[in-house]
Amino acid sequence: MAPIVYKGKVLIGITGVGYGLHIDNPREDAPLGAVIGVAGRFGRPGFLAAFDMNDGKRIWQFDTIPAEGWEGDFVKVTEDGVTLDRDIAAEKAALAKYADAASLGGGSVWSTPAIDVETDTLYFGTGNPSPQMNDVSRPGDNLYTVSLIALDANTGERKWHYQQVPHDLWGYDLASPPVLFDYTVDGETVPAVGQASKTGWFYIHDRQTGKLLKKSDAFVPQENMFAKATFEGEVVYPGILGGSNWSPVSVDQKKQLVYVSGIHSPIKYTLHETPAKNGNPPIRYASSEPTGDPSWGLLSAIDVNTGKIVWQNKTEQPLLGGSLATAGDLVFMGEGNGRFNAYHSSTGEHLWQAQSEFGVNAPPITYTADGVQYIAVASGGNSIMGYKQGDAMLVYKLK
Repeated sequence: MAPIVYKGKVLIGITGVGYGLHIDNPREDAPLGAVIGVAGRFGRPGFLAAFDMNDGKRIWQFDTIPAEGWEGDFVKVTEDGVTLDRDIAAEKAALAKYADAASLGGGSVWSTPAIDVETDTLYFGTGNPSPQMNDVSRPGDNLYTVSLIALDANTGERKWHYQQVPHDLWGYDLASPPVLFDYTVDGETVPAVGQASKTGWFYIHDRQTGKLLKKSDAFVPQENMFAKATFEGEVVYPGILGGSNWSPVSVDQKKQLVYVSGIHSPIKYTLHETPAKNGNPPIRYASSEPTGDPSWGLLSAIDVNTGKIVWQNKTEQPLLGGSLATAGDLVFMGEGNGRFNAYHSSTGEHLWQAQSEFGVNAPPITYTADGVQYIAVASGGNSIMGYKQGDAMLVYKLK
């Protein structure tokens, strides 16, 4: 995550702790190598920490994997109604064997937190448990992975958490940064926090309590969700790429619309087994790779009060850059092919387009100088997705 400074503290989180050892996939478009290891004994816990900006001393640290209780309640049906295919009895029986699993637990902090300055509360998402797609050695819910977490910004104490996917097997990290906005419930305004998930839903919570207020309709196609890897392979979408990945969302407060950059990319989850050899035990692991089916992007406008999709625009490539909504009824969004677009925020009508030499895969920003409003976005491409790389900053003046 990019560091953020708040009230004399530098906030920074650790990333990449949910993977361990990998086997590289020979396919160039494969999202990640397979996590391997005897019973998957690789990884470490994640954390978010605050440091004094003047002397660098650590003020507090929140560990995304609790020292005790990371097994949770062995959730079979999530709060939002998703039934998970879990052998709870087998998981409980394995607790004693893997008593140290939390010390390898994962839970990266990928994106910069959102901060409510009135309550000194920061909100952030966490990554997948470790090992990523092999759950043998991590019985339980694997708290607080794949969760939206609220902390006291002064002390680092946890106020609440909401785990989107207990015992994750698909790499459904909360990668998109949370967003703060006011939400209307039964005629009353409630401070809310929203998060666009890799699962393809937009979650809205009460900022103070963490209560789930709304889960949107799916903003990308969904098929075979939460199916476990098999030796034949299971095709799931959205998969490890999302849904919504790194892309920040934007909110039009007056229209009560949120704009989400999405990805459709079918992923095949496959079990593999390496036989015992030269005195070494057999190793079973899971891999994830694109199916070769068409992938694309979707820019979606979602009504936060109803959870319904108001409009969508399909793009040639999966969307990695975020969106920007302005008070002038515009939404800006970039694409991997170098296109930078403006849409009407109410209808999705395509109003304007510029072309960059490199992929536009960053979130746009807006600012004013000498009474003039500008739109700026970095254009640097993306190596993982194969979008042309470069080094450009695009700046446009609104007329």
